[in-house]
Amino acid sequence: MRNESLKDIAIKELLLQLADDDFIHSYRGAEWLGLAPHIEEDVASASISQDTMGHAAIYYKLLDELGEGDADKLAHDRPAKERRNAIILELVNGPGHYMKDPDYDWAFAVVRNYFYTQAKAIKVQSLHSCSYEPLAEVAQKVQMELYYHLMHWKTWFVQLLGSGHLEAVSRMKAAIGKTMPDFAGVFSLGQYGEEMVELGLIEGEADLQKKWIEAITPIFESVGLATTIEIGMARGDGRNGQHTEDLEKALKTLSEVYATDKAASW
Repeated sequence: MRNESLKDIAIKELLLQLADDDFIHSYRGAEWLGLAPHIEEDVASASISQDTMGHAAIYYKLLDELGEGDADKLAHDRPAKERRNAIILELVNGPGHYMKDPDYDWAFAVVRNYFYTQAKAIKVQSLHSCSYEPLAEVAQKVQMELYYHLMHWKTWFVQLLGSGHLEAVSRMKAAIGKTMPDFAGVFSLGQYGEEMVELGLIEGEADLQKKWIEAITPIFESVGLATTIEIGMARGDGRNGQHTEDLEKALKTLSEVYATDKAASW
């Protein structure tokens, strides 16, 4: 970092986390275009992914205004080791490629989308009181769209688990088991987490996680799931630049246009 105040560093780190989370999450959602269970869902989930990418763009633009470089460059021209997204968000939807022989797991998509959107809603609510006013203002705008995103994914989650269909329930439980071990990474605030809290930028990791568990526990109960919810960071903390090969491959695809013409607008 340049000669900056601790507050400036903490603000930029938080913005990078928010932007990178939404950026890669939106991409994984966009890979379902044309592959969702039915045409109405294809339209709905594509719209949600578009909104999510829009949120990422807003955060990158705030970073641009803070002197961190062009928003397009921040989004498309940074290597995986510089990314701050949570690892669970970069994991592939399933084997294959969305353009050729995809064998994607809709249950995993529903679980990851519901869990992440609920976590995002809690973080955005916390940002309403952010001491960095531009981010507090953005949080107000983002929350309006999040209401519908959360309602959408919660409905899928409850309907599939409450369907009584053995395969649907089995797949959903397996997806929950796949998601939980890495989901704590979404709440990590990285190496400047304490400073973020002390400076009044956002609530602490433990408080955010506690509110998330309180939000999803009654939903778990309503579909007959055990309410002992334990999450971890089995693959590491993406806030510190730890990532998987899945992110490397995703960034290669995402940066194809930018690498060809860096004057192009995204």
